[in-house]
Amino acid sequence: MRVLHICRVYFPDGCGVAERSVHGIASKGGAHGIDSRVLTVSARGGCDEADLSGYRIKRYPAWRSGVSPSFIARFRGEAAWADLLHFHFPWPCAQWAYLLGRVAVPALATVHADAAGGGFLARSARDGFLHRMRRIIVTSPNYLAGSAVLRGLQQRTEVVPTGVEDVPARDPEAVWRWRQRIGQRFFVFLGGLRDYKGLHHLLDAMEGRDYPLAVAGDGPERSSLDAHARAAGLRNIRFLGPLDDEDKHDLLAAAYGFVLPSCRRDEVYGLALVEASVHGLPMISCEVGTGTSYINLNEETGLVVPPGDARALGAALDRFWLEPGQVRAWGGAARRRYVERFTDEAMVARHAACYGEILGQAA
Repeated sequence: MRVLHICRVYFPDGCGVAERSVHGIASKGGAHGIDSRVLTVSARGGCDEADLSGYRIKRYPAWRSGVSPSFIARFRGEAAWADLLHFHFPWPCAQWAYLLGRVAVPALATVHADAAGGGFLARSARDGFLHRMRRIIVTSPNYLAGSAVLRGLQQRTEVVPTGVEDVPARDPEAVWRWRQRIGQRFFVFLGGLRDYKGLHHLLDAMEGRDYPLAVAGDGPERSSLDAHARAAGLRNIRFLGPLDDEDKHDLLAAAYGFVLPSCRRDEVYGLALVEASVHGLPMISCEVGTGTSYINLNEETGLVVPPGDARALGAALDRFWLEPGQVRAWGGAARRRYVERFTDEAMVARHAACYGEILGQAA
């Protein structure tokens, strides 16, 4: 079956949940009879290239807003190759291309964010687009339950968690080097340094505790977080910047616990939690009504606390630090949950089954 993935951003312009999901399906779907292509845009210009794993990526030039007149003009022709269109929502330009092109190819959409708001015309186009989808995929039941955009569409919605590839056992020497650098026991955060990630609340929680904490990633909040840590006298915070995959996994393998203090629903899924669970890391996260509380189960794989509550975060950190036996048990449960629900193989197989059902109904 020929599947065309349509997404606003793709590697190397972005490396979020949508991009990881598309790459997983496109690179490993061949075993399930899926021939994938990726159709996207880039402010860097257009090109037609092949991923190292073999699938084709076609980019159209676009403005920074994600609008591409050439993409819209040629969308109908690009869609003609496919047996099935897989949209990665939201992307208004693709919605308009599909609606204006009157494309007859069956389609489904994975909703990676609500994209609520907008004027009457934008809302009408969004709703009309979603109602034309044969199936809608979301990454967690928690997100679906709180989604205003998907209200009334639950009957055609399916939950398929985004999975990640398992990794080999880490080199003990590499793990030892991280512990020598940060501490024999340390917490780790992994992700973009953005406001909704709640890291200022985590630093507030660290005051008076100053447990060793590694912050891996970069983003617009980096300088303000560094200033916050210095002003609070937190001497055990290490801002590591972005890491390559090998260093990232070595760091996770060395850590004692994982913290994702995201405080808003902008954190739709929390893929870093899945990466932590690969290594059997127990987790601390906040209840924001999304996939974070589907990946991390309170008192089963770690602790879930109210968002933006430094006192609750501090209490969770204390409990981790003082109860190493419980922490080991939560870590074991996190690893088991990863194997049961969050592998890339399970994600690809679920998508392949979904594609087959849609094409069977369309025949």
